[in-house]
Amino acid sequence: MNYGAKKTDLKELPKIGDRVTFIYVEHAKINRIDSSITVSDYRGVIRIPVAIIGVLLLGPGTDISHRAVELIGDTGTSMVWVGERGIRQYAHGRALAHSTKLLEKQAKLVTNTRSRLQVSRKMYQMRFANEDVSHLTMQQLRGREGARVRKVYRENAKKYGVEWSGREYDVDDYQDGTPVNQALSAANVSLYGLVYSIIVALGISPGLGFVHTGHDLSFVYDIADLYKADISIPLAFKIASDHGKDDDIGSITRREIRDIFASTNIMEKIVKDLQELLEVEEQEKIEIDSISLWDDKDILVKHGVSYKEDI
Repeated sequence: MNYGAKKTDLKELPKIGDRVTFIYVEHAKINRIDSSITVSDYRGVIRIPVAIIGVLLLGPGTDISHRAVELIGDTGTSMVWVGERGIRQYAHGRALAHSTKLLEKQAKLVTNTRSRLQVSRKMYQMRFANEDVSHLTMQQLRGREGARVRKVYRENAKKYGVEWSGREYDVDDYQDGTPVNQALSAANVSLYGLVYSIIVALGISPGLGFVHTGHDLSFVYDIADLYKADISIPLAFKIASDHGKDDDIGSITRREIRDIFASTNIMEKIVKDLQELLEVEEQEKIEIDSISLWDDKDILVKHGVSYKEDI
């Protein structure tokens, strides 16, 4: 029986930089036809080639078939189950990543106090381009970052004429937040989804954070923090200024941040920043379909070979 297209070969998949950043779906049914998913609601049916999607955000009222999930898994598209308007993340599906090269680098760096501090300093250095933070402790770095973020909030509030009393939100009551806090939550969750999809696509652990720790998305928060001051914070204040009286701030924010993702090189930048932070050499190629066998001589040997006992 023919259930559609054959499983896509890894070499046939679009590079992550060539994909649509994310698609959000709510109150709809998702199924599969050949190599595409169909999204059906009261307005009709649309067909989407799933291999072009970076991450699929599944909101409330979404029904998805087993065959659709099978296709999504085969093509390496990340799935994230989120709350209403994309706020809160409940669960996520496994993306296509077969190499542990970067994961091993990440684990080595994060489990050593000295190298973990060095990577953390690199992250802060990316945000303080004109300052030398190589001598600062984590406590000093956190203090410097807190002051920087408060300044960014104040500057954007003044620029867009938005009243600002601080970052306040209730994860259980999104509607209770001010328009700018609602927009910040929606923009940040969209940014988390994009960062998450890239991290897992490269075979890196989203939970092994350097600055954040103890959460299964700690590294996602680490990386997303690198871009909030340039992307999600200015956008949130702009939307609060332009659409502060609209009821659906979340949807407006998601559409506008998606346009920003599409019109900039943010995906390419995230990949390059990840490789720099994890000390990947420029000439070192990341193979997503390679697998080797480890031995106690600290070398890798080919898999799929019947090895005889060494004499």
